Amino acid sequence: MDTLAWLAFASLAAWAWLLLGQGFFWRTDQRLPPTTRGMGHARGEPGAPIGGRACEEPDTSTVRHAREEPTVWPRVVVVVPARDEAGVLPLSLPSLLSQDYPGGAEVVLVDDGSTDGTGALAVELAGRCGGLPLTVASPGEPEPGWTGKLWALRHGMALARARGPEFLLLTDADITHEPDSLRLLVSAAMENDLDLVSQMARLRVESIWERLVVPAFVYFFAQLYPFRWINRARPRATAAAGGCVLLRTETAVAAGVPESIRQAVIDDVSLARAVRRAGGRIWLGLAERVDSVRPYPGLGELWRMVARSAYAQLRHSPPLLLGTVAGLVVVYLVPPVALVAGAATGNAPAAWAGGAAWAAMAGSYVPMLRHYRQPLWLAPLLPFTAFLYLLMTVDSAVQHHRGRGAAWKGRTYARPEAAPDR
Repeated sequence: MDTLAWLAFASLAAWAWLLLGQGFFWRTDQRLPPTTRGMGHARGEPGAPIGGRACEEPDTSTVRHAREEPTVWPRVVVVVPARDEAGVLPLSLPSLLSQDYPGGAEVVLVDDGSTDGTGALAVELAGRCGGLPLTVASPGEPEPGWTGKLWALRHGMALARARGPEFLLLTDADITHEPDSLRLLVSAAMENDLDLVSQMARLRVESIWERLVVPAFVYFFAQLYPFRWINRARPRATAAAGGCVLLRTETAVAAGVPESIRQAVIDDVSLARAVRRAGGRIWLGLAERVDSVRPYPGLGELWRMVARSAYAQLRHSPPLLLGTVAGLVVVYLVPPVALVAGAATGNAPAAWAGGAAWAAMAGSYVPMLRHYRQPLWLAPLLPFTAFLYLLMTVDSAVQHHRGRGAAWKGRTYARPEAAPDR
């Protein structure tokens, strides 16, 4: 066999291992842990848009499933870091203020130096919509050694802890929650004795670039951090999804967060590792009732979203970057090249192995496309999307070595730390 055939068989072997030995990452059945106490409810269709306009009444016509609930509900403070979020706040904030939660709850929104009136808009929305009490605070510019979001979380979590909550819900300003979201999160955490419960919000997929890139983003994340490995009694991986994190307050104090992770760009993974080091139990899964409304209409917005943290994930290591690029080429790009080139040149082994690897790749992507309600013809296009991610990762490294580091919302962190392992 020639070099192309060997590469094709190497790719096929890699896919056999990924499908069977990487925590069944391709499956999408990791959802909120079931509970067994008391009768509860979850209203509305899973994954439906939440509130087409500010303060719109939620659909409560459908009872989807029964769920046992605690008899005594703990106090919760929702902390929302927000920087220049006036465009999405009318959709997201009312969904938090209208939470159907039987215990004490309130919302703290931290206006992180916004220039678009985010704080004033939040106050206006609270006055118009009512619901849970809202506090809007501003911590000023970050001190040296802090990334912006974690600086805002530090201020918000300090205000929250003064209220004496048992749990903190850390959620991004672009995330909408159906009315029973907080109720279900707390119920799952209490029944399963979890210190951190995190859901990967369903991201927006409307533009063509969102359809190509967004489901793959979650697919690649699950491949890197298989949810089953995270959720095992003896975990083999640690991660969280920063858009929706329910965190036990005493565990946050024991883990020293956010101070212990103040420089992290990949703050969700860093948070999960800090909680795990403190002895906390973690659960991560896909959300059905928590959605992101942030638009990424063009490739440029998606590119910046991925590139700002890609090289940090590789610990700013050139050898890891080279290994990642080589791995992406062999696993995702060789199969279609081998199939086409092998068929064109009569190289049957290369064509057969390349086609089989491409089929395995596309088949593993189908569950994620179904989760995002996308057409299955997108599955064979995964090699193209992987090539885009390869370019984004290389660009992230180039920007880092030019001293530009991670840039987001008008701030640039020249040499931020990656998520710490220790």
